[in-house]
Amino acid sequence: MNAPNNPTGWTLSREEQQAILEHCRRTGTWILADEVYERLYYEPTANGCAPSFLDVAQADDRLIVVHSFSKSFLMTGWRLGWLVMPPAMTHHMGKLIEFNTSCASVFTQRAAIEAIRRTGEVTPRVVAHLQTCRDTLVPLLQALPRVELAPAKGGMYAFFKLDGFDDSLGLAKRLVAEAGIGLAPGNAFAPEAQGWLRWCFASKDVARLRQGVDRLATWLAR
Repeated sequence: MNAPNNPTGWTLSREEQQAILEHCRRTGTWILADEVYERLYYEPTANGCAPSFLDVAQADDRLIVVHSFSKSFLMTGWRLGWLVMPPAMTHHMGKLIEFNTSCASVFTQRAAIEAIRRTGEVTPRVVAHLQTCRDTLVPLLQALPRVELAPAKGGMYAFFKLDGFDDSLGLAKRLVAEAGIGLAPGNAFAPEAQGWLRWCFASKDVARLRQGVDRLATWLAR
């Protein structure tokens, strides 16, 4: 389960997590929770993070939670993260990592230590900037004709649909060639997302987001 979700920004509520966890306890089902966007969350909370399964889990629950330095620490491409799991799994997971990836580079590990030390300084600035980007892009897209869009509660994406276009990949290719806009096709994530597009709003300059919407508006008006 990926929440906050890529590409939609959908997020599980605490009540939904509790219900899922209780069901999986009864059935003996494992939960693999991808919470890499946990800190990129725009709803008010006590700790600034999205609801986590770890907040309601017990140590022996069949739960593995995945985290990454790529998102809230801006270390994309360094391929470093961590898992939270029952202690009994540690040895087996260690063997799996040893034979698949061997180890993370020393400089990457040192950067991660520094990122953790400075979380309170760095991450709030990242989240504040991304929220400004989201709050700039979403209203502009919503104002365009034929656009279906709801603001994301978390993550760094606007997931939207253009009425009258059912082929996501074909539409994405046209927008690159004809409008100079690079968006991800929805069906790259799941078949049921056909007809949708993902716009990453993690822009250094919000002016680029406005420029992108202007290009889309011009293209739609043709």
